[in-house]
Formats: sequence, structure tokens, C-alpha cells
Amino acid sequence: MNCFQVTVRDSQTRARCGLLRTPYGEVETPIFMPVATQASVKGLCSDDLRTLGAKVMLSNSYHLYLRPGAETIEAAGGLRRFMDYDGAILTDSGGFQVFSLPGLRKVTEHGVTFQSHHDGSTHTLTPESVIALQSRLGADIWTALDECVAWPCSEDAASEALRRTQRWAEASKEAVRREHEKGVRSLFFPILQGGMIPDLRRRAAEHLLGLEPDGICLGGFSVGEEKSRTWDVLAESTAALPDEKPRYLMGMGAAEDLWEAVARGVDMMDCVWPTRSARNGRVFTRDGWINIKNAQYRKDMRPIQEGCPCLACARHSRAYLCHLYRSEELAIYRLLTLHNLHFTLGLMAEIRRAVREGRFSQARRDFLERYRPNGLPVKA
Repeated sequence: MNCFQVTVRDSQTRARCGLLRTPYGEVETPIFMPVATQASVKGLCSDDLRTLGAKVMLSNSYHLYLRPGAETIEAAGGLRRFMDYDGAILTDSGGFQVFSLPGLRKVTEHGVTFQSHHDGSTHTLTPESVIALQSRLGADIWTALDECVAWPCSEDAASEALRRTQRWAEASKEAVRREHEKGVRSLFFPILQGGMIPDLRRRAAEHLLGLEPDGICLGGFSVGEEKSRTWDVLAESTAALPDEKPRYLMGMGAAEDLWEAVARGVDMMDCVWPTRSARNGRVFTRDGWINIKNAQYRKDMRPIQEGCPCLACARHSRAYLCHLYRSEELAIYRLLTLHNLHFTLGLMAEIRRAVREGRFSQARRDFLERYRPNGLPVKA
């Protein structure tokens, strides 16, 4: 049964709205998914997530496998009950995290062996064990173990990594089938790789579609390439996929990226950018982000963003938030994280409305003409 339905299409771009049916409930797309790497969105509690209205959350199998372990989460009744989270959960396979450990991992045809960054202990992940792990975690959407290559990368290296990713995807599909035979309900989103090489991306898409996945993860972006290349290769990737498959762009979520990715047919996104930025004092506004710790905000009695209803803006001034950050008061991390996620989730809701109302291109231009990341204009 198809888990995804396109409900509205933009006439000028590939932007679309849709309905994703997860084992836990229906979700309107396009959607941004906050990151709860270790079963927690840093700085927030479950009540905060309910207030924000986050419908889908991403957690990381690699981190949860190492700590606290699948046994603990399984005994708690799965991630949703462990976190006290009322929404759908997607789990990353951990492939990206493992492959970002140079010198600490060894790749074979069967999987990857690595040393824990916690205590140096040795572990092995295989395509099959990663699927079994996500089943034990109780996630609603599972991803497959993959090999991600950085850019620049030769075509030979990207091709070899893709071939391994394809073999692992095939093994993952069989593991998913076995879990489903046990009565486990989930969606399967294998990962499309191929580096920044369009021909490899198209080949990867054809292979993954042969596995009859529920959706497709678009991996291997933001790995060192310039943004113009990102958007060109992303457009090639989504063009190779059928409408009925939801497309999840992994690891991108800056404000300008939301508009650009949706314009190229992306339905789902995640990124640590809003939460990590908050912990570093970087907060989002319609004009771009600001560093709340800067001296110019010490006596600024305005909210971060006029009209924003989040707790930080509704109750506090930039001056107070600047004081909290400079004083290293712990409350600042919650307040800034709430604001950045409220901004990001609200922006995605704005994008959905624009698509539904047939004004996506104009809304995109209006936003990007005003928005200044790093003080620089974004070209629409």
C-alpha cells in the first residue's frame, strides 16, 4: 500500500504538498524534522516538543546503539515511550556518523567495524543488524546502512561507494521483510548516494526503486560541495524519482535551504542547524540570523523577532537573552532552541501554505530578497 500521496503541485517549480502515512499517523509535507540524536532534542523536554507541534522527529541509531543501548530502549517500550514523545520517529542508520570517524573504522563488504568514541570499544554494524536495531528501537521509518563520500571525490571512488551502498540496500530490504513477517510495522527509506555525479545518482535511483521502498533518502549532500552544485545535483536526483515516493533530504535545514530544496521536489528535511545554532548564540529572524551574545544587543529591548509567539520572544528582550548567554545561565539554551525551532517549523508551515495557495515562487522570492544569512543576500 502506498504511504504517500501528492495533494498539491506548484505550477512553476517542483514544489508539492503531500500526505505521508506513517505507522503512527498522518503527516503533512513538506516537513522539517527536529533532531533528537540521542533521544533528546538538546535543551528541550517533551512538553516543549508538544508546544512546538513537531510531528516527526529524527533519532540516530549509532548513538543509541552505543548509549543507552537497544535493550534499555526496548524495555521502556520503544523510543516514543522512552522519550515521552507524541509523534512519528525516523531513525538514521548511523552510516554518516561511522564514516566520519577516520582512523576508527574499517569498511568491508559485510559492514563496518569501528571504535566507540565513548570508550574505544570495538563494534560492527551490518545492513542486517542496523535494520534489527531500528526495529528494537521502535522507529516508524527505517533507513539503510550506506557509505557516504566527501567532496571532492573521483568518479571511481564515488562509484565504488555506490556499489557497496546498493549491495547493503539489498541486504537491508531482506532484513526489513523479515522484521515485517514478525508483525513489526514500519516504513523503509533506503539512501540514494552517488556523490556529486548526476549519472551515478540516476543509476542509484533506478536501483533503489527496484527494491520497492516506501520512500527515498537523499544522502551525500553538504559534504564539502558549493551550494550551486548541491542544488543542481539535487534537482537531477529528484527528477529521477517518481511522484509517489516521498523524498527526504538528509542533513539540511537552514532557512534558505528549506525554500530551495522544496522548489526541487523535496518533501522531508532534518538538520541540527537550528538547535546547534541556538547553543552557540545564533538566533533566527526574518532578516537573517544574529549573534545574541554580541555587545550591540546588551541594551536592545526588542524581542528576537517582532510578532513571534515563542516563549523567548513573548516574554523576553534581546537584552535579557544577551545577559543570560554572557552569564552562561542554562535557561538560555532552552529559550534560544525554542525560538529557532519555532522559526524553522513555522517557516515550513509557511512554505506549505504558499504551495497550497499557488504562490510559492513569489513567496520564495519575497523571503529570500529580505533574508541575509551572514549579512549576504540570497538569490532567489
